Amino acid sequence: MLLKTTTPDFAALLTSDNTILLLKQLHRLADTSRHGLHQTSTLTDDLCFCPAIDLKLLATHNSSLNYTALSSLDNEPLATEWLIELFNALFVEQNVQLVRGDDEPEYFPATASSPARIEFAHGFFASALHEISHWCVAGHKRRLLSDFGYWYAADGRSQSQQQAFESVEIKPQALECLFTTACQQPFKVSQDNLFASFDTSASTFANDVYTQAKHYIANPQTLPRDAQTLLAALLMFQLES
Repeated sequence: MLLKTTTPDFAALLTSDNTILLLKQLHRLADTSRHGLHQTSTLTDDLCFCPAIDLKLLATHNSSLNYTALSSLDNEPLATEWLIELFNALFVEQNVQLVRGDDEPEYFPATASSPARIEFAHGFFASALHEISHWCVAGHKRRLLSDFGYWYAADGRSQSQQQAFESVEIKPQALECLFTTACQQPFKVSQDNLFASFDTSASTFANDVYTQAKHYIANPQTLPRDAQTLLAALLMFQLES
C-alpha cells in the first residue's frame, strides 16, 4: 500500500506489456458490447483493428489524425487539434463536440438546434483531457445539465470543501491520467487549491488517483463506456506509431 508521503509514479502505470494487455481487454469488451455475447476471439497480432474503432476509417475522416502530432507538446496547438478531431470523430453519433474555450472550462448540454459542447480552457491540451474525463464519468442525466450539475468553489476552499472536491475528482483524474499517459505525456494531479489556508500535506489525493487508475487498468470493465472507446483509440494510435 502506498504511504501518504509517497509520490506515485504515474508514468509507470502503462508499461508496454500491460498496454497491449489492456488494449486486448478493451477490444473484447467492445466486441461483447456490440454483439451482446461472450467473445473468445483474440486481437490480431498487429493490433491494427478493433471492431468499435477502425483507425483507417478515422484516418480517412481527416488526414490530420496523425499520432505523431503528440510526439511533443512543443506544438500544443497541433496536438490539441489532433485531439479535438479524434474525439469529434469517435463520438459524432452522440451529438457532442469538443471545443476550444476562450475562458474557463464549461459543459453545455445539447439543445434542439446544437450539439452538446465540452469547452476546455484556453486551448490547453491537458484541460481538454480533463474535461473529456468529466464527460466520460457523467451519466446520461448529468449530461443534460450545465456543467453536469456539479458545484464549484473557487481556489481558497475550506478544508471540508477541499475534501469534497477531491472525493469527486478521483475518478475523473484517474481517467485523465490514463488518457494522458496513453498520449505518452506526463500526468500531474490537480488539487486546484493553491491558496489553501490549511495544511494540505496529509492529503492522500495523488495516491487515491493512482490507486483508481491502477484499478481501471486491472479491471477495464469498470471504465465508463466512452472512456473505454477513447482509451482504446489512444492506445491503438500509440502502438501504431
